[in-house]
Amino acid sequence: MFLLRVILPDRPGSLGTVASALGEVGADIHAIEIVEHRRENGTAVDDVVVDLPPGVLPDRLVSACNSVPDVEVIWFSRYGAGGGLHMDLEAVEQMTSAPAEAIDILVEQAPAVLHADWAALLDGTGSEVKVALETSATPQFGQIAEQWLPMERATALSAPDGQGLAESVLVAAPLDSDRRILVIGRRGGPEFLGSEVARLSYLASLAVAIRAGVS
Repeated sequence: MFLLRVILPDRPGSLGTVASALGEVGADIHAIEIVEHRRENGTAVDDVVVDLPPGVLPDRLVSACNSVPDVEVIWFSRYGAGGGLHMDLEAVEQMTSAPAEAIDILVEQAPAVLHADWAALLDGTGSEVKVALETSATPQFGQIAEQWLPMERATALSAPDGQGLAESVLVAAPLDSDRRILVIGRRGGPEFLGSEVARLSYLASLAVAIRAGVS
């Protein structure tokens, strides 16, 4: 499975043209998600999750997209999280079905929702910041987490050198306290867009509200 993030003209037919180009190289499209509309220049950013038949080289996906006029691939990688369309809704459904565990569920689902590699719940309400919950592949944070707290709103974070974070792009949101935050990382990119930060902020607020409903 592969994830392509593409910029294309925000007009009818553009996405269909990209899909047709991918189909010509044998790609099986599993999901297409509109990440962001950029009205200032008339473009959109879309994530496309695809699979390839045996024997087809992955770089043909990039060549196919770039062959379409005014289309540019800005990110390409293998993708194993199994996400796609409706992941936000699926996460919300799981949270509402188990309200007391809503925050834990959001942490576990966050990598798939945002096409990321890992997520961690950091708790700084005590004398030191600790990792309260983490998904697989979460790196060590060391002392850098102290610099992120308190956090008032969802935001992209700067990854420090060393400590396993230097190659990651990060985004975070406060949960039920400005010293309890959800941090999500992608190894190597792409950068989290403003629309993705807004989605995380909404989901974090919703998880807190759902859990508060059973308190």
